[in-house]
Amino acid sequence: MPRRLTNPVIVVPGITATHLRDEYRLPPESVWGVLSKAYERVVMHPDNTAYEAVQPARIEPGELFEVAYKELIAELRHDLPEKPDEVVPVFPFAYDWRQPLETTEAELAAFIDEVIGRTSLLRHYDAAGWTSEPKVNLVGHSMGGLVIAGCLDTLGAKARVGKVATLATPFRGSFEAVIKVITGTSDLGPGAPSSREREAARLTPALYYLIPSFQQGLDIEPDAGLPDSLFNADLWQSNVVDTIAQWIRTHGLHKKAPKAQASDLFSAMLGAAGKHRQRMERFKLERANLAPEDWLAVVGVDATTRVRLQVKRSKPKTGDPQFVLTGEDRRNYWGDKQVPPDQWRITGDGTVPFAGAIPPFLEERNLVCVVPDDFGYWEVGDKVFTRLAGFHGILPNMDMLHRMIVRHFTGRPDRHGNTWGRTAPGVAREDWKPAVGLGPPR
Repeated sequence: MPRRLTNPVIVVPGITATHLRDEYRLPPESVWGVLSKAYERVVMHPDNTAYEAVQPARIEPGELFEVAYKELIAELRHDLPEKPDEVVPVFPFAYDWRQPLETTEAELAAFIDEVIGRTSLLRHYDAAGWTSEPKVNLVGHSMGGLVIAGCLDTLGAKARVGKVATLATPFRGSFEAVIKVITGTSDLGPGAPSSREREAARLTPALYYLIPSFQQGLDIEPDAGLPDSLFNADLWQSNVVDTIAQWIRTHGLHKKAPKAQASDLFSAMLGAAGKHRQRMERFKLERANLAPEDWLAVVGVDATTRVRLQVKRSKPKTGDPQFVLTGEDRRNYWGDKQVPPDQWRITGDGTVPFAGAIPPFLEERNLVCVVPDDFGYWEVGDKVFTRLAGFHGILPNMDMLHRMIVRHFTGRPDRHGNTWGRTAPGVAREDWKPAVGLGPPR
């Protein structure tokens, strides 16, 4: 009987966590990285958001941000093989995180085929019979998990995927995406936020796919005649359209009045993202020949997170919608004995609230919750960086999660109790059904 080999792995990063470079320049010039960001060079063109506003250019994705993914990829490459000389390929998937998720999903589908083709050339995979039914395993962090889910939904039964692990994915969105569009300052990735990102954010199609669709915490002024969905342009303040209109005046082809074109473009980006969210709400694992035990869903909790967004009119009934931002919108009631247990759900990973992290295709008893204190004693650097960059952005660096993903992909037992987790609020320990068997928190 052929030996069972672990499938090759593809790591899909989150939004903003892939370097971008302009290949029109010789040599290619970096326009987006950890330390330097040329905001005006990455803004999309209002007449065609597939390309940049500043032309001529050819912006292409480069490597993944090392600060967030180097340790994860290195540990998987080291720990997945059964034998030192039988490598298990672990491929980073770099993509242009500005583009609509449908575009990235198609690129991931093609990359799955490429990884299968490359892995089939390895002698130990060929000798073990892996090529008779080749599959890959996928790891997605943050928006990367949404890309994976959308790709699987599109591929359906044709998906050649064995197992999936998602880390801190906003399956139902994050209020931080709204803040990024409104102010340019929010906690969405591993880098420091900047107000200079506001204009770029408003013309970044992918960002709208992270807008929240859950109702918990969305506080819309009663009797104000406002829509109840953030995918409806009428719920947004008018300065978003004004900014887009200004970019049309300075960079557009002027085939239409700037304000009208800006309104149409904003509504189109929201509409496309809203349709994608509806599709994700209907996605079922069996569509891609997967079961709940094939999907490890890790959710970060116990970090102060934006869990509320107030929307009011500037004047009663007729004024412009306004987002009201206060410090009280950021809360963390995880494990707080001073509040009822049902309020422990008012938490998150610093970026994604618990309500936004729940996959529609899994039950809450399938989720694995982790907290910042799950970083080990010796992970001092990661603990420090967590305080600087946020738990959400650095969560893929957690050693315990590396071991958990290895167990999930290989089926190895945890003989030493080195993997653990917490149940979702309201889920009894005896009802917990994570994709891997886990011990209690240390």
